[in-house]
Formats: sequence, structure tokens, C-alpha cells
Amino acid sequence: MIEVYSEDEALTPEEEADGWKLLFDGSTSKGWQSAKKLGSFPDHGWTVEDGTLSVNKGDGSESTNGGDIITDRRYRNFILKAEFKLTPGANSGIKYFVRPDLYKSEGSAIGCEFQLLDDKRHPDADKGVGGNRTLASLYDLIRADKQDAWYYPGQWNTAWVKVEGKHVEHWLNGVKVVEYERDTQQWNALVAYSKYRRWENFGNHAMGHILLQDHGDEVHFKNIMIK
Repeated sequence: MIEVYSEDEALTPEEEADGWKLLFDGSTSKGWQSAKKLGSFPDHGWTVEDGTLSVNKGDGSESTNGGDIITDRRYRNFILKAEFKLTPGANSGIKYFVRPDLYKSEGSAIGCEFQLLDDKRHPDADKGVGGNRTLASLYDLIRADKQDAWYYPGQWNTAWVKVEGKHVEHWLNGVKVVEYERDTQQWNALVAYSKYRRWENFGNHAMGHILLQDHGDEVHFKNIMIK
């Protein structure tokens, strides 16, 4: 059974024994840096307060306020857990296999994305193909099957990304909503018909950074951990 919520920012003894590591300590930006100005954390657009890491409201444009932030380290096989809270109409994302050294973009940094979206209020939910830009989807590639998943508007929800070699899963509040194999003929064909077709070898790199997206909307994160 997957635990949906954590009570504290610090790891429990059980979590530590199970191999979990905090990616956000609840009080500083340690371990994170700007996706564009590598080596430093954005001097505006993000705040750390009361155990919460927040991207602040901007003009609604992609990565034009504080900009995206990425982990200092790259990861290969992992389970990522993060609690998130969307404000009404918000758009953001959790990306993985991000390689700013290889992919240059004027907007948000490029990577596979666990979409964070207020499906009922944001117009992006009706774009893409067959709902593949809705909450918890693999953005612009695979629609999340949320038939059995709960989502709590304006409250804390939990995103999981599980990567084991080529196998990847998205989970929302304890329910698996996306599952796929990357670096396969089927995967490459899917990418070829998406917005990512211009990025060579997209999604197939062995390892990459984890990213929290600035899409110009206020979004909050806490209890970000990995193993």
C-alpha cells in the first residue's frame, strides 16, 4: 500500500531505513538550482516558507518569472515522491530526465513531464491529443487514466514517479495512472508525433535532473523525497 501523505518534512526512521532521501529540507533551497543559470538558485520567483517550496505568481508565461529549478544531481533509477497544491487555474509540472546541457529552450527546460494542472479551469486540459495534457499525464504523450484516482482541488495531493530502467510509472494519490516503456520503437514513434520530435533522443537518456516548473502560476510543493 502506498502512503499518500507525510506529516512532517523530516524523514521518519522507517523512511530512512527504506532508503528515502529528502530533496527539499523544508527551510532552504539547498540541492536545487536554476535550470538556466546553473550553479545558483533564482533570486526571485520562488519562496521557501513554513516547510513549503513555492513558485510565485507571474504573468502566466512559461519560465519567465523565477524560471524552472532542477536538482543539483542527476538520477537514473528512482522513486520520486512530492506533495503539491495547485491554486485555481494553475499550470506546472514535475519533469525528469532533464538535460539542460543537451537541450536548449527559450521556455521551460525539456524533459519527460508529470503534468500538474487544474483540469477544470486551465485551457491546456483541452489541448494536445485525447487528454494527454491533463493532470498526472505524461505531458503531450500519454493521458493519465484517473478513473480510480482521487484529486483534491486546493489541497495537498501526492505525485509519484517511478523509474526502473526503461519502465516508468506515474502515480496520483496512491493510484497508478500512467505506465510506459521508453527507449523502444513504440516510444520513439510516440515522440515523433509529439511536440518533442525536434529533440534528439528525447526521454531515452540514462539519467537526468529532476525539475519543478515555473509556468507563471502559483504552485506549492513539500515533502519532496527520492530513493
